[in-house]
Amino acid sequence: MTIPAFQQAQYDFTAHIRDPDNNDRPDEVEDRRMAIYRELLFNNIEGFISNSFPVIRSIYTDENWNKLVRDFFARHQSKTPYFLEIAQEMLVYLQDEREPQPEDPAGLLELAHYEWVELALSISEDNIDLNDIDPNGDLLESHPVLSPLAWPLAYQFPVQKMGPDYLPEQPPEQATYLVVYRNRNDDIQFMEINPVTARLINLLQEDETLSGRQAIEQITEEMQHPDPGIVLQGGTSALQELQRTGIIIGTRR
Repeated sequence: MTIPAFQQAQYDFTAHIRDPDNNDRPDEVEDRRMAIYRELLFNNIEGFISNSFPVIRSIYTDENWNKLVRDFFARHQSKTPYFLEIAQEMLVYLQDEREPQPEDPAGLLELAHYEWVELALSISEDNIDLNDIDPNGDLLESHPVLSPLAWPLAYQFPVQKMGPDYLPEQPPEQATYLVVYRNRNDDIQFMEINPVTARLINLLQEDETLSGRQAIEQITEEMQHPDPGIVLQGGTSALQELQRTGIIIGTRR
């Protein structure tokens, strides 16, 4: 299908900007001027991705990092025009499009997701609605409610510890459970939790009729723990700590 000449010129222009090594510069544009566009657009994308994934950026050499960003810029077709959503587009690229490279660390996708969560929470427009919440309710006898700005997460790799000086080649036997949350001062924090607390949070999210005590009792049955009192004590302490940090905002009225 033949397209109008002006559209073909636009395609040629943008193809060269995205991937100048594999797409010739349009003949009608001198290289000095074309270089301005090549550098401006790439640097804008690279700068935003660097700011969104600072740990990943620190892991790569300059050469390998620029190669990664160039491959994203050249190959990925973003579904959004907003700069704040470029990080999410990078996640899609890493998951579905990137061919693994020798310089890529194990757990790259999980680490990228963890870093993206920080950005996503910082700009989230979710609000904490306290209309049906009792901030001082009984965490055991009522249903504890999690903040919409608290995201429970599970990873194979210990992403919160990864960096240039710590890059495990294989995930440990124990998965990593985290809650990343935005606190009352709008700061992004994370809490590492154990599998039992992760299960407790999961039960409370799945069933809004469960009281804290009922959720703990269900965990006791699942664990077949010989001393339910120990599980109740640990579960109560976990609920109290989650409330202290603002991850739990109260109980359902």
